[in-house]
Order: sequence, then structure tokens, then C-alpha cells
Amino acid sequence: MENQKSIGFITLMLAAVAGYCDTVTFISAGSIFSAHVTGNFITFAYQIVKGSDPQAWIKLLTFPVFIISVIIGGMVAARSVNRYRLLLMEGMLLVAGGIISELFIRTPGLIWETYLVVMMVVFAMGLQNAFGKLYAKETYGPTTMMTGNVTQASLDLGNAISSYFKDLVSVQGLKHQCITIGGFLAGCLAGALMAKSFGLTVVILPGAGIIVCYFSTHRNVPENAA
Repeated sequence: MENQKSIGFITLMLAAVAGYCDTVTFISAGSIFSAHVTGNFITFAYQIVKGSDPQAWIKLLTFPVFIISVIIGGMVAARSVNRYRLLLMEGMLLVAGGIISELFIRTPGLIWETYLVVMMVVFAMGLQNAFGKLYAKETYGPTTMMTGNVTQASLDLGNAISSYFKDLVSVQGLKHQCITIGGFLAGCLAGALMAKSFGLTVVILPGAGIIVCYFSTHRNVPENAA
């Protein structure tokens, strides 16, 4: 995972995972965002004003869970010689969440097992955010929230157009942002299709993918890399 191709692959994979998980929890767990947790403030406020969900307060729990995850991610990274260990932890959490969902969530509705799985996914997304902040050069930009990427893509597009696409830095930047945004959108679409048919259990898929990717590539990462 040391060259430009691997950076593009990691960016695409993580953006797709974030879009996938965000959509799965939103559809299968009462409109809860797992990657873009601040979005839960909006749905919480809406449901409180509308009085449509007495359990709306659960959405606020995503915020402290996310914060704790990032803190733990920072601690793990500080003590680890392999920067991709955070992604391994993320993958294991998603797989565990999928297994718990398959074994214990057998009835519709928001029961405590559902909330447990959702918070596990939120924790996993917190680790991914920590990875993105601590190792910014490993991706083309944030992989869990697209507003900043869309802003940068818009600026790059404007510069590219004004220079008749001769500004190679802007053109390259636009390509990078398209990978990130496109990966997130693809993940959202896949997550929507899977969650509609199978519910929260499907978070096991991106988790398994991350784990397979980790064990197939980590041997090529120098152990003293930071």
C-alpha cells in the first residue's frame, strides 16, 4: 500500500465502506447515520419536534461513541508500528456486528441488539475517521464525509475550466475527488440495496473485505512505517 495506485484503491475502498455503512444503518436502524454522525443531530431535532419517535434520543449516543472511538484509535495508532491496524480493527468490528445481527436480531423494530450493532458500526467509522486524520497521505481526502470533497472538486473544476484544462494540478485533484465521491456514492447504492433485503447483517460484507485486504497486503508494509 505504498504507491499511488494503492492510495487510490484505499480511498475508493474506504469511501465505499463509509457510504455503505451510513446507508445501511440509516435504512435498517431508524434513520441513524453511522459515518456522518453529526447528521443525527438533524434527525433527532426533527423527530423531537414532530414527536414521531420516543426513542429519538438514541441518536445522540452516536456522538460520544464516535468521540471515544477516535480517542481509542489515536491511542492505538500511537502504540502501533503498523498504521493499517486501525483498519483491521474496523473490519473486525463490522464483521462482529454483522454476526450479532444475524444471530440475535430476529424481529423488526429497534430493540437493544439493533442499537448495539449500530453503535459498533459507529465505532468502526470513528476508527476510519481517525485513520484518515492521522495518516492523511494514505487517501485523497476524507472518506466518510463528502461535503469537503465536493467543495474541493468544485474548486478544482473551476480552475481546470478557467485554464482550459491545462492546470494539471487541478485536473489531477479533480480526478482524485471523483474517486472519493464516486466510491461513496457506489457504497450508498450498494448499501441501500443490501439493507432493503437483508437488514443490518450486511455490514459483515465490508468488514470481511477490509480484513481480507489487510491480510493480503500488510506484509508489504514496513513494520517501522508510521
